[in-house]
Amino acid sequence: MSGYSERDECGRDIFFVSNSVDELGGVTSWSHQMARLFTERGHRVQVIGITEPAVAQELGELPYPTTTLYDVHPPRVAAAAGLKGRLGVAERRLRAARAAGMREQAAKLTALFRAARPGAVVIVTQVWAMEWVELADTTGLMVIGMSHESFLFSKSTSRFQRVLLHYRDVDRMLALTREDADLWIGQGLNNASFMPNPLPFMPEVPSPRTEKAVVSVGRLTDQKGIDMLLDTWAEVAPRHPGWTLRIYGSGEDEEMLRKQCTSLGLDDSVEWRGRTGDVPAALRSGSVFVLSSRGEGFPLALMEAMASGLACAAFDCAPGVREIVHDGEDGLLAGLGNTGELARRLDTLMSDKELRDAMGEAARVNIQRYTTEEVVRRWEELFLFLER
Repeated sequence: MSGYSERDECGRDIFFVSNSVDELGGVTSWSHQMARLFTERGHRVQVIGITEPAVAQELGELPYPTTTLYDVHPPRVAAAAGLKGRLGVAERRLRAARAAGMREQAAKLTALFRAARPGAVVIVTQVWAMEWVELADTTGLMVIGMSHESFLFSKSTSRFQRVLLHYRDVDRMLALTREDADLWIGQGLNNASFMPNPLPFMPEVPSPRTEKAVVSVGRLTDQKGIDMLLDTWAEVAPRHPGWTLRIYGSGEDEEMLRKQCTSLGLDDSVEWRGRTGDVPAALRSGSVFVLSSRGEGFPLALMEAMASGLACAAFDCAPGVREIVHDGEDGLLAGLGNTGELARRLDTLMSDKELRDAMGEAARVNIQRYTTEEVVRRWEELFLFLER
């Protein structure tokens, strides 16, 4: 496929529908990056959230409108269990209220969609949000559903069955890698394909890699594996006096992780930097980047670190990680959960300045295969293909 349709040249209407417009996390960052890129290409973009998040991030001034459907979070209902009809009266009423509220909010989506021009696209970034889009009238629109995590990580969560249920009839279900798309196809989602994330930024000036600092950027939650990172650091730190582990991020596990850090005797070599609004500066301050996640999709922080010229050590926790990092060339991978192996990978990079400089330079070059121009082109070609 080559070239763009006449409609792409004059702009399409593109709706991003997510759980929230401004919740913390990579999906939100991705959504607004793509929304900006499509806006710059002349498309008319709107970002829609189902509800307000528990913790919001500052987005600044946006060049496109945003809408949130619910003023308060929709009622939470318990998972159905036991024999049919065993739900209590209160639970049945709650379910009925939730269903009525969903129909009401879906009607708002229908009104927005009906105002769109021919050739409009609805991109649903999270499967929970798809439950409302399903109830709306999407006649004449292309609907694309996305999973921003690896197949195997999704399979360990409640989202797995919901993806199979709610994405089976969309025009295209997008995973982040070909490997994950093939696994979804194996589950019967024959509409599955893949689309990588674009590079969030390409700093003009990379890290000088002069500070004795290893950097981690991510939410302090179980998925990001900071507990395993601390166990890893407990093995590495004694061999490298003067080196510091800088942890950027906040989250529900922070208190527990700080206690673990103290119990491991790491308080003198670990810095808790909190959330940062300047990721490029955080990465420039380090010489090595570490990713300790239990599960990822196509991790933006890893891409950002490589763009900043940092050699990376990471758990091989998803096909996206293996696709981003060429093991032994521009970074080093360790088996998922193997803290001893990750410690050895960090030790290798921390011990050898020449190696980490070479890998950092290779990372900065290699990551440019995910430039925004290339990824936007692939999206526009997908729109054209689905329109035929």
